[in-house]
Amino acid sequence: MTRLAVFDCDGTLVDSAASICAAMDLAFEREGLAPPTHAATRRVVGLSLPEAMAALLPDAEARLHHRLAAQYRDAFTVVRGRPGFAEPLFDGALDALSRIEAAGWLLGVATGKSDRGLARVLEHHGLHPRFVTRQTADRHPSKPHPALELDSSTPVREAAETEAIRVFGRNLKDLLLAPPAAAAR
Repeated sequence: MTRLAVFDCDGTLVDSAASICAAMDLAFEREGLAPPTHAATRRVVGLSLPEAMAALLPDAEARLHHRLAAQYRDAFTVVRGRPGFAEPLFDGALDALSRIEAAGWLLGVATGKSDRGLARVLEHHGLHPRFVTRQTADRHPSKPHPALELDSSTPVREAAETEAIRVFGRNLKDLLLAPPAAAAR
C-alpha cells in the first residue's frame, strides 16, 4: 500500500515567520498603508497572496488585493536579499522526515508558497528530491481546498484511493486539506 505524508512548508517545516512579516510590512508600506499586525499576518500564512490580502483587508477592492500581492512578491525578494536572511528548518524537522521515510512513507508538500519560493526553500535545505509531490498556490486554489494536496501523480492517486494520506500542518487550513481521517493531529 502506498502511504503519503503531506507537509505544509511555512510554520511546519520552515521557520519563515520573520521574513513573511517583514515582506508584508514592506508591501503595505509601499502602497501607503499601515501594515497589519504580525499576528494578523501569521493568521493568513498558507493562503494564496490575493486571498491573504483579502483576509487582511476585507473591505478593499480586488484591485488593491492584487496590487498588494504583487508588492509582497517584490518585497519578499528584497527581504531575501538582506544580510542575515534565513528560513531555517525547525528543530527536529529533518529527523521527522527521515523517520517517516524510513517507515515506508512517501513525502509531499502542499503550501501557499509559489513554485519558485518552494523550490528555493527545498533546494536550500537539500530537500527537493525527497518530496514526490510539491503542490503550490501557483497551480491550485488557495488553502484549504483539497486540490492543493491531491494531484494526478501515481503515488498520490494510489495513496488517496486507499485513504493512506496524512497531512501535517500548523493550523486548521492545513488539516482541512486532508481527505477524511487523514489529518495528523
